Amino acid sequence: ADKLVDGVDFGNLCNDFECVSSPSVESTARQLARDILELREGNRALGTYAIQVKYKDPVRSFVGREKYKRPLWVTDALDKPSVTVQEMVMLSTSVLNIKWTVKGEARLFIGDLIINVNSRFTLNQISGQVIEHEEQWDLSSSPAIAQAYFWASRRLFAVTQTGKDISDGLKNFTARIEVGRENPEIYPDPSDPTKFFERDDGFRDAYQIALFLAVIYFVVQFLKATL
Repeated sequence: ADKLVDGVDFGNLCNDFECVSSPSVESTARQLARDILELREGNRALGTYAIQVKYKDPVRSFVGREKYKRPLWVTDALDKPSVTVQEMVMLSTSVLNIKWTVKGEARLFIGDLIINVNSRFTLNQISGQVIEHEEQWDLSSSPAIAQAYFWASRRLFAVTQTGKDISDGLKNFTARIEVGRENPEIYPDPSDPTKFFERDDGFRDAYQIALFLAVIYFVVQFLKATL
């Protein structure tokens, strides 16, 4: 896979309009292609993504590169999946488009599932990191029953991942509260240099809790509307 990617002249990835970008973008483009070809999960190069990268596909969206560490849908849903890359195009100096296909036998369906994927990456030209990642899927090469399996399993996967998002968010929120309790902020009283007082953060904590619960409520309502 690496030989295939490294054997491509970066200039050949560009279209007729733009063919100029930074060395960092070129390096990221090659790394993204490797990750796709090898279906890398926990060992993918997270450094190619910005910390607050935005991801979106037809059934799920999230923010944060840490979520790229999680298992891929394809490795759980398909037996012996294989990947081929058809096209890598720089649509501009900061937008990379990769067209690729994944094939495999659905584990709950006797037959092959063929997914044509269009991955679009928006890159920071200075750092080369991905700041936005959007995917579109074309299942027209698969039979109807395979398409039904795909959408059902993808939606179930999205719900599971959203549940993990909420769980991780709750854990992080609880951890921050515990740290705050163990290390209360102390401020000097400007009217008396020898006197100190604690800032009352009760209102701020209550606001954060209410905000977090509101986010959970809207996530639940969104899932009800889309499932």
